Amino acid sequence: MASLNHSTVVMFIFERLTDQPELQLFLFILFLGIYVVTVVGNLGMIILIAVGPQLKSPMYYFLSNLSFVDLCYSSAIAPKLLENFIGGKNIISYLGCMIQLFFFCFFIVSECYMLTVMAYDRYVAICSPLLYNVIMSPRVCSFLVTGAYTMGTFTTLVNITCMVRLSFCGPNVIKHYFCDIIPLLKLSCSSTYLNELLLMIIGTFNVFLTTTAIFISYAFIVTSILRIQSAEGRAKAFSTCSSHLAAVAIFYGTIIFMYLKPPPSSSMNQETVASIFYTTVIPMLNPLIYSLRNKDVKDVVRKIMKGTMFSRSR
Repeated sequence: MASLNHSTVVMFIFERLTDQPELQLFLFILFLGIYVVTVVGNLGMIILIAVGPQLKSPMYYFLSNLSFVDLCYSSAIAPKLLENFIGGKNIISYLGCMIQLFFFCFFIVSECYMLTVMAYDRYVAICSPLLYNVIMSPRVCSFLVTGAYTMGTFTTLVNITCMVRLSFCGPNVIKHYFCDIIPLLKLSCSSTYLNELLLMIIGTFNVFLTTTAIFISYAFIVTSILRIQSAEGRAKAFSTCSSHLAAVAIFYGTIIFMYLKPPPSSSMNQETVASIFYTTVIPMLNPLIYSLRNKDVKDVVRKIMKGTMFSRSR
């Protein structure tokens, strides 16, 4: 291993979320509950969209992919976190750390672009409703989703390639609860200038491109909604975007706070709380936001529940 990555460190140790032993069980139960809700919510959303005949529009195709991304990037973090709560040592091998970092980067960047694709979908649906099915054809939808995953792959390969070239020959305690880029860079005994430069350039590019596209989409959406004469029509049009807006605000607000802030602007505790929020809480919230605020999804759930109750009564 050392000869491949110029590293004498074969394993890393995660810093515990708390040094108080009496809180370990409570935190384990808390995060286990969050992860179970995340898995059930996102997997349930994927299944509902697959079986619900009225959930076959492009919007639900993108939502199914968003649920898949949320499920996967939460699963890249939560199982190891739960294991560390009940294990004696919070350790992870060098290879395991690089694998966790790879999947985390891939899915977190893919989510940025998936939310952008969903914003474009809402733009077409509201600004060009008569041409919606023509513009958002199955081929275009597949192209957009593939593009989101391609950007995730490109960003991840650049970051991982630069990470494995570093040497880790000194302290191996990661001041975090998972293998993230910035805490790992702080442990390297070689120059991290290129890594930090690429992280800033690529991170800024991804955030700027996706947020700009989302902003432009919603600028046109708001303009189109304001042109609607009836208040009921405006409310209905806005309701189709409210779930996506909530998901975007929560996700990007946390990401920008974590990665695009000046270094001295927040403490490590604030960073940890923000990390917990976007790695565990946001994947749980997204299916709840879309299911509680979406009439079509609630209708499918009701039909399935009625069908289940009817079959049991027989």
